[in-house]
Amino acid sequence: MVSVFRNFNEINYLIIFFIVVASWLLIEFVERVFPWFAGNVPERFRFKILPLVPVLRLIIWIVSIIWIVPMIIHPTPENLLALLGAVGLGVGFAFKDYVSSLAAGIVAIYERPYRPGDWVEIDGAYGEVKSLEARVLRMVTLDDTLVSIPHKKIWDSNIYNANDAKRELLCVANFYLNPTHDAQLVRQKLYDVALTSPFVQLKNPIRVSVAEKPWGTHYRLKAYPIEGRDQNLFTSDLTVRGKAALLKMGIELAVIPFASSERGRMQ
Repeated sequence: MVSVFRNFNEINYLIIFFIVVASWLLIEFVERVFPWFAGNVPERFRFKILPLVPVLRLIIWIVSIIWIVPMIIHPTPENLLALLGAVGLGVGFAFKDYVSSLAAGIVAIYERPYRPGDWVEIDGAYGEVKSLEARVLRMVTLDDTLVSIPHKKIWDSNIYNANDAKRELLCVANFYLNPTHDAQLVRQKLYDVALTSPFVQLKNPIRVSVAEKPWGTHYRLKAYPIEGRDQNLFTSDLTVRGKAALLKMGIELAVIPFASSERGRMQ
């Protein structure tokens, strides 16, 4: 082991200190300035800027490690192999889950199942991805709750991405009606409700799908909000005004006679 590491008097601790500090400052700069800049440019550029944060952070880490390691050890192939083997074995036993999340974080940067700005659902948690850390992703839910999820969830969990780095995010408002009505009139009325919403993005299509169920008729009003962050307000607006318009037409809402276990299948 003595031959692997340099002597203490050979190591330039001052340069190593400056490298660590400079790397930390660069990472802080990237994590603060890029999100701020993304929040002050047109929305179409936001999803191009935010994904750069974890990539740049990883590059800074790699460059720093490559720069520091030769200052501490004699950079021969044998020494590097021995050091990596020892570190890998020790870390593998002591921090298996942590290392799994770190590895998954690198895979996530490459495969991009989620990016900052995406609206994703993982293990029942749904929200906007705010940042990708080395071990976890941090999302904020519609109830303004911060949730931290380890990257290792990508190994064994389904990742539902609602917009996949795009500005468009589909919202759906559900209506359950008594089947004795004119379906064509209802479809048109719900379409008009979405068309007149202050949150609707008019460049994207508005659709109304209809499905007949044993308990009545299920309508799904599908449209896109101007901003993905307004999805809760948008869906609420469609639901409230849609229900009011249907009741004004004299249409009765469906009465579900099934048990609660059956109701889950209505979705």
